[in-house]
Formats: sequence, C-alpha cells, structure tokens
Amino acid sequence: MLIKTNQSPDVTRRSFLSTSGGIALSGAALALLAGHTHIAAAASANPSSDVGILNVALGLEYEAIAAYQLGAESGLLQKPVLDTAVLFQSHHKGHRDALIATIEKLGGKAVMAKSNADYAAALSAGGLKSQTDVLTLAARLELGAVNAYLGVIPAFGDKDLAKVAARLAADETMHWSLLTSSLGKPVPVVALSFGA
Repeated sequence: MLIKTNQSPDVTRRSFLSTSGGIALSGAALALLAGHTHIAAAASANPSSDVGILNVALGLEYEAIAAYQLGAESGLLQKPVLDTAVLFQSHHKGHRDALIATIEKLGGKAVMAKSNADYAAALSAGGLKSQTDVLTLAARLELGAVNAYLGVIPAFGDKDLAKVAARLAADETMHWSLLTSSLGKPVPVVALSFGA
C-alpha cells in the first residue's frame, strides 16, 4: 500500500504514527510490534483501528524496501555505500516482518506490497542520476520515519512503550545520520533537531 499524497514522505510518516482518523496507535499494537506480548495483553486496544494504522506503517516499510532496492539496482551506488544501503534495507525488512506478525496477531490481514515499478513512479526514481540523488531520497525517507516515531512517544504513559518507540526512532536516526554523512552534509547545528 502506497499512500499517494502531495505531502512529502516525512509529513506522511509523521501523520500516520501520530493519528489515523484521529486515533493514536495503541500501546497494545506497539507492544506487539516490539514483541512485548505481556504488555499488549494488559493494554486496552481497538484491534481494527490498530490494524489499519499498522497497515499504513507496513505500506511505508514496503516503500522504504523498494527505495533501497531501486537504489541498489540503479548501478549508481559505489561499493561501500551499496553495502550500507543493503544493510538498511534489511532493517526495513525486519520492520516489515514485525508489522506483518503484529497485524496477524491482532486478527488482521496485512496489505500487499506494490510492484517496484509503482514505487519507482511514486518516488520519481527516473530522476535519480547519481549516488547523491539516491542517498538524498533515502535520507528524506529516513528523516520522515524518525519524526513519525518521535511523534508517537508522547502518547504513552507506559515507559516500556515509550522506550519501544524511542528505539525505533533511534534506528531510523542512525540511518539518516549515516546517509547525510555520506552526502557530506553537516550535522544539525541546533539542539532538538528531530521530531519538531
């Protein structure tokens, strides 16, 4: 599932995690996603709403997987950068697998990925002409993921759930940081640069 919108991917990722039709991703869903079934059992959840939200997240993970695949197949990435892109893609595949498992535990049906051609069109991959273009696209998608996960942390009163969201944000921040470093861009000069 690819969300077609005029908004940038970072805005879309932030909005999917913070709300979906005004409903925040429940603690139970994030607990299941992180493998904490004991926390999920104690949390009050609306499985049908959570499945919808998680399917949007799954769609975004499919998009990230496809973006890294398109970059890898483009022939534009040099060896050390290509290896890192493949590693980051494997992280997103892990996120995908966890989302699918969580959706199924909630009794839902996971959305299917679109074709790489569909993702290529949505991401304007035809305009990728250099390693810098590929890395810039990946960094933009990763920054959107960082902000999405950070946006959901305040919704949790339970420290364990907030920790799960923070760990996911940290993973995406690592991706963004290494990508922007590869691009030769400076680190943010102001404090509290993410999640605003």
